[in-house]
Amino acid sequence: MKPFDYFLYGMTAFAWSTSWLPLRWQLGVVAPEVSLFWRFLIAGILMMTFTALSGGTLRLPLAIHLRVAILSLFLFCANFTLFYYGAFNLSSGLLAVVFSTASLMVLTIKSAIDREWPQLQLMIAVVFGILGVGLIFLPELENGHAPLISLALCFGGTLIFSLGNILSGRLQSKNISVISANSWGMLYGSAFLAMISFMRGHSFIIEPTWKYLGGLAWLSTISSVIAFTCYLTLVGRIGPGRASYITVIFPVLALLISQRAEAFEWTIFAIFGLILVIAGNTLMARSVPRQ
Repeated sequence: MKPFDYFLYGMTAFAWSTSWLPLRWQLGVVAPEVSLFWRFLIAGILMMTFTALSGGTLRLPLAIHLRVAILSLFLFCANFTLFYYGAFNLSSGLLAVVFSTASLMVLTIKSAIDREWPQLQLMIAVVFGILGVGLIFLPELENGHAPLISLALCFGGTLIFSLGNILSGRLQSKNISVISANSWGMLYGSAFLAMISFMRGHSFIIEPTWKYLGGLAWLSTISSVIAFTCYLTLVGRIGPGRASYITVIFPVLALLISQRAEAFEWTIFAIFGLILVIAGNTLMARSVPRQ
């Protein structure tokens, strides 16, 4: 990889490691779909403004607009909605651990699409990842069924994100600018979220607290504009499989933040589980051919 690729890795790791705690700050008064609507509306406007001021183009063919709209359902709507609902019963660090399995899902899905039998190394990586997440969540079983439901929601969100990864890589293969696609995609995502919120009867309100507003500002700028631009650029440069190697890094940082802010307890199960998740992601990354 080139130095700029490492820079993109670092920025994405920082942005996503620090996004899970502000995500939980959004829960409570405002419906998750409404919080996400504000998040991606702000992010989309910022992206549009940046693109216009930097001399970039926002003109896309109608067929590409349709693809970007579909992509927005995966990356800027459905996956986050599931994670927000899953976050009600899980700590921010555990959310990051579940999301880290995206790297394993991406390559597994690609193998299925390409009709190729997965490499043995990839199959071992998937087993490590599943066992690792299982060990980390083992103590949560004492809290009833709610954590399991949250785990299922977050796994569903990760699967949708993984599909969006693959779609984004194919869109970039048609020489579509990441910034242009993100600008429209975030606005399309906010439009879908607005429709969902309207149909569900949610009020379009904002909680007037420093924690909610600060979290919204962080998620809109750092976790959305910067993180997705860096990450999707990386996907276009080195492919979705190798780009998802970032998931080896940010769960550790997110758990350390959760330990500090939410008193997350490092049980023996959590330690061994995290080691297995990291080992699985590392095996996955090494099984991807270099470009």
